[in-house]
Amino acid sequence: MFCPFCSAQETKVIDSRLVAEGQQVRRRRECLDCHERFTTFENAELVMPRVIKRDGSREPFNEDKLRAGLQRALEKRPVSTEKVEQCILSIKSQLRATGEREVSSQFLGNLIMNALKELDKVAYVRFASVYRSFEDIKEFGEEIAKLND
Repeated sequence: MFCPFCSAQETKVIDSRLVAEGQQVRRRRECLDCHERFTTFENAELVMPRVIKRDGSREPFNEDKLRAGLQRALEKRPVSTEKVEQCILSIKSQLRATGEREVSSQFLGNLIMNALKELDKVAYVRFASVYRSFEDIKEFGEEIAKLND
């Protein structure tokens, strides 16, 4: 690890702790040359499957797009940031668990809708209305009726 202050190559780890519910390691380091201290975070790099869009094009999974979609659906809803982050981790975990190199956008959309159904029913209906392109109020009613089953 290079020192961000003097660019020396030799640093030592002073302290390591698990953070983000064990998904990340936080390390305090000290440069052996200039003795400055700094923090690094270590994540496991896991390959996410590519997403096959409805038009047949393929694109890499984008966590930022997932987060933005969830936040749009959850706008002005009483759901904590921690629950949103847990939801994102859960969706990513489910995607990796498929073992597939590619998944359809429909599969990903269904994972998101299932997660939102558990998180917040209003956000679920919001997301479903855009995702399924509801045409009229009847479709909203049908989706809400399904929630009561």
